[in-house]
Amino acid sequence: MSEYEDAAVILERVREEIGHAFIGQRDLVDHALITLLAGGHLLVEGVPGLGKTLLVRALARAIGGDSRRVQFTPDLMPSDITGNVMLDTRTGQFSTRKGPVFTNLFIADEINRAPAKTQAALFEAMQEFQVSLDGASFPLPEPFMVLATQNPLEHEGTYPLPDAQKDRFLLKVMASYPDPEEEKEMVRRILDGSSGAVLCLDQVKPVLDPRAFAALRDRASALRVDSAILDYAVRLCAATRSDSGIQAGAGPRGSLALVRCARAKALLEGRAFVIPDDISALAAPVLAHRITLSAESDLEGMGERRLIEDILARIPAPRGDFGSGRDLDP
Repeated sequence: MSEYEDAAVILERVREEIGHAFIGQRDLVDHALITLLAGGHLLVEGVPGLGKTLLVRALARAIGGDSRRVQFTPDLMPSDITGNVMLDTRTGQFSTRKGPVFTNLFIADEINRAPAKTQAALFEAMQEFQVSLDGASFPLPEPFMVLATQNPLEHEGTYPLPDAQKDRFLLKVMASYPDPEEEKEMVRRILDGSSGAVLCLDQVKPVLDPRAFAALRDRASALRVDSAILDYAVRLCAATRSDSGIQAGAGPRGSLALVRCARAKALLEGRAFVIPDDISALAAPVLAHRITLSAESDLEGMGERRLIEDILARIPAPRGDFGSGRDLDP
């Protein structure tokens, strides 16, 4: 068994442990793992009560890390996230109070209920993996990921995320309702010998520690990507900039994000190479939140994901033996 197949076995065990607490929604679990393996951040949109916070806590426990949750509200201050420097009146010395962002998995719950100033407090953490307090920089733990949840924008009391912040999320996915059988199993398991008022994570056991997970992330970064695959990712991203239904297309960060996520997906499946299906399967969650619809598309009710799917249908994928080690023409 190759080192990549070994990694897939370990990651499947992580999935299984998460499944002891978070039932169903396999795609959402995989997207969370892909994001963490790629060293990025995840934006999840969905109505309350779908278990988004439970997923992150179960993931943190399965990789032996920590998680912290902050409920974003209109009166939340940036220092409530990053921390601050305080004067100790007893000693006359300044001391640094690190905020809840200093953790492995930071849950920004209902991020679009806070104003832009507070949302922007996460910019440095998400981009530089550090926080600056009073002129000093403090590195964040490894691995580090922000999982932000947001309510649909039609809900009262929400603020749209700035484009600059949306672009910093590697993926944006939609949390859907579980199917009836999964929901029945979830209710049965939670209420088995419990009131159900507190969701228990005792059944989730650590599979590895943060250092070992960081080694898996490094392995994903070392995956070979054929030049034809790189060309395919760039062509898809470039097509968003010339589509008549899109006012502003995805920037080069979109191409980078596509390839980063594709490498993580390949590792999840035990492959040492990326295939075109990895790119096409991730195009919508990677690119949809990076584009701005034209006025005509908005009026016609064309969603961002629909436009990305149309682009996928137009742009031919490369063909060939991508596991052979030989670069192929697109």
